[in-house]
Amino acid sequence: MTYFPEEVVEHIFDFLGSHRDRNAVSTVCKAWYHVERLSRRNVFVGNCYAIRPERVMARFPGMKSLSVKGKPHFADYNLVPYDWGGFALPWIKAAVRRCPGLEDLRLKRMVVTDDDLDLLARSFPNFRSLVLVSCEGFSTDGLAAIATYCRGLRELDLQENEVEDHGRQWLSCFHESCTSLVSLNFACLKGEVNAGVLERLVARCPNLRSLKLNRAVSVESLNEIVARAPYLVDLGTGSFAVDHHTDAYQRLMNSFSKCKSLSSLSGFWEASPHCLDAVYPVCINLTVLNMSYAPAIQADDLIKLISLCFKLQKLWVLDCIGDKGLAVVASTCKELQELRVFPSDIYGAGATSVTEEGLVAISSGCPKLNSLLYFCYQMTNAALITVAKNCPHFTRFRLCILDPWKPDPVTNQPLDEGFGAIVRSCKNLRRLSLSGLLTDQVFLYIGLYAKCLEMLSIAFAGDSDKGMVCILKGCKNLRKLEIRDCPFGDIALLNDVAKYETMRSLWMSSCDVTLGGCKALAAKMPRLNVEIINESEGTDKLEENISDLHKVEKMYVYRTVAGPRNDAPDFVWTL
Repeated sequence: MTYFPEEVVEHIFDFLGSHRDRNAVSTVCKAWYHVERLSRRNVFVGNCYAIRPERVMARFPGMKSLSVKGKPHFADYNLVPYDWGGFALPWIKAAVRRCPGLEDLRLKRMVVTDDDLDLLARSFPNFRSLVLVSCEGFSTDGLAAIATYCRGLRELDLQENEVEDHGRQWLSCFHESCTSLVSLNFACLKGEVNAGVLERLVARCPNLRSLKLNRAVSVESLNEIVARAPYLVDLGTGSFAVDHHTDAYQRLMNSFSKCKSLSSLSGFWEASPHCLDAVYPVCINLTVLNMSYAPAIQADDLIKLISLCFKLQKLWVLDCIGDKGLAVVASTCKELQELRVFPSDIYGAGATSVTEEGLVAISSGCPKLNSLLYFCYQMTNAALITVAKNCPHFTRFRLCILDPWKPDPVTNQPLDEGFGAIVRSCKNLRRLSLSGLLTDQVFLYIGLYAKCLEMLSIAFAGDSDKGMVCILKGCKNLRKLEIRDCPFGDIALLNDVAKYETMRSLWMSSCDVTLGGCKALAAKMPRLNVEIINESEGTDKLEENISDLHKVEKMYVYRTVAGPRNDAPDFVWTL
């Protein structure tokens, strides 16, 4: 097909939606590489240190949208030091120099400063969308710069970020002519919000479809917003502290009754008893319900709300819903595809926490379920085997038992057979996280049957190096492997070092890997960055007198074409 005109080949490439497919076609021949290079508009970089920003920009000069990930995933669990790295500035500077047409930037687990946001806002006249997920280092001053200079901004999405509040009323920096917003999410901000400014901004943006508010937004302001924007599709409420006997509550219920398009609901940060009645008018159309930030909601009120949501496809709740509540979900939400159950008290798992009974009920009543995150008090092999039979369509299965070494409470056996049933039945499983008492046998099952697995997270599991060896040999599509507190050492690490070049990254912490093993890996595989994170006092850098038998605290290995990074702090030893 290389004889086709470039315009025809470019049109064909437009039908390739995934980054992986476009990467593949670019290797067919030089002509296709050239066409794909110039026509690529969306670029995804899974590790900010895997390649230099300048190289990305030089290859894709017509790029409009850039997504970059920084810190390893275990940063979400406070296992990566605060000042480890993952800086956004090199990427923004490179884009300023090479890609002036950038319109969309998405950053995850990166350090973003106010100066970075100011440079971004001033440099791209057609900038449309900024999404920051689990980022840190910036304040409301940086948000003010975005609001001031990005006159055509359509999306500002701030998810789970650490944002300093400098008292800046950044929402007031949106120009009065700004009418372009389609999505605005500032739920993670802690500071006060000028209600009048927010209400006027919402009123003058007729295309606004997604709005997620922080807890500082009162019910009175929410009432005004809902009344002015009945066309919202996705709403995250602010504070929901309101007496259901008041006029304000009645007005809110009337406003919700006019929201015919609302299909996604979240928030309820500080909810009063019986307040959920106000949103009953929209329940029949809800496909997404996120109640994971609403610990004040009583289980009975939550269950009553869910019983009215017949079209739910995605549900996030706290474990205080209990097995009884999950049974109601199972009997009501026949279209459910994703369920996440979070711990309301990670240290006090007991009577209020869900168990295997709730999961079995869900699997029996929701046959379309394909994504699960489930924090529970206990689990049994029989329950997991039943779940595997009822829901063979899982692509994501993440189960966390709050006591990570707990066996099957009925048989007192490890949970190997239960998880073995999951990987045997779920042929398209791509992401797996498991916990409970587990031996090497479960890793043998994973290596044998989880052929599509791309990401595996393991903690407090296994008996010996054999478990990790089974995973590396069997899981041909594995991209990310995360291991903590497991008895895997140098034998497992060095068994098949070539495997790491086919993966994006390997993380190991509190295992039996030694400094000598890490040095051997680095010597054998020079195209990998092997980093040791050493937070012990008094050892800020790698010294010759440190024994090769020294057990490393944390190790991060990743494939790169950029070589060792130049911004590593002293406690990161690069081998």
